[in-house]
Amino acid sequence: MKTAPNAPLLYRVLQRLVWLLIRLLTRIDVAGVEHVPLTGPLVVAPNHLFVLDPVFMLAVLPRRMTVFAADKWRGTLGGWLMSLLGNAIYVARGEADRKALGRAAVVLQRGGGLGVAPEGTRSRVCSLLPGKNGTVYLASRTGAVILPVAIWGQETLIRDWLHFRRPRIHIRIAPAMQLPPEAGQARTAELRTYTDELMLTIARMLPPEYRGVYVERAGLQETGDRSQASRGQ
Repeated sequence: MKTAPNAPLLYRVLQRLVWLLIRLLTRIDVAGVEHVPLTGPLVVAPNHLFVLDPVFMLAVLPRRMTVFAADKWRGTLGGWLMSLLGNAIYVARGEADRKALGRAAVVLQRGGGLGVAPEGTRSRVCSLLPGKNGTVYLASRTGAVILPVAIWGQETLIRDWLHFRRPRIHIRIAPAMQLPPEAGQARTAELRTYTDELMLTIARMLPPEYRGVYVERAGLQETGDRSQASRGQ
């Protein structure tokens, strides 16, 4: 595991401790860490299946992160862990929280890393929900790159622990997605196009049963990619 190289010593120590705890309690499998930019404004965009997903992200990524979290986690163990490992921006549910968006934009404008679930909420059906435009909106207005992340297996964590099993958790990280310069002026339709591209990238990293509303489109795109590859041989 690589710790955040430019983070304070206390942060790096805590990150290492949380990572060791995760390794002790789960069978975690991570691939693609080399795709994480170590500097510059970055939006990390994972799917969201479990309440402690932000803690997994903070422990795995080799840079200091600020994460969006539902307001209900303020003052809880999960909120405390997020605060120890980085910073949490608490978001009021069910409304457009402009104050939270403003704080997130400041983090990115200062060259920081921000974790945002593009689905906008935790999926209770254990598969992808339709992506919302907020993630690409923040990236387009701040010049940040977007890092698509797929994580699965953690949704059975509590059940597995109750049966004295270590759950197998998988994390996959894709190359960063750079929006074109004109995205800074993008309207809703263009933002939706970028959001769909992001969600399909996440879907293709997930097993088919986790792809949810993107299962057919991700499957078709994979078939097209294989066809193009075979024609090029």
